[in-house]
Amino acid sequence: MDKKNALRAGALAAGTTLMMLLMSSPALALTRDDGDDPGKGLSVASTLGLFVAAPIVLFLVIAGLVMVLDKSHKQVKQG
Repeated sequence: MDKKNALRAGALAAGTTLMMLLMSSPALALTRDDGDDPGKGLSVASTLGLFVAAPIVLFLVIAGLVMVLDKSHKQVKQG
């Protein structure tokens, strides 16, 4: 890829990113809609538990099950 195509691709990516950032204004999140009924917020501990600890525990459980149930290492040659 020559420099002109690389520059064109970079400009297109930068322009697309800029347009997406401008179109998704975070200020719209402050406007309440009709029927909006948000619950009470999460504490720091529950947020960390839900978005950090739970995925790590789930990953470890799945990895452990894969290692325990893997039968490929038990093949022994008898000769």
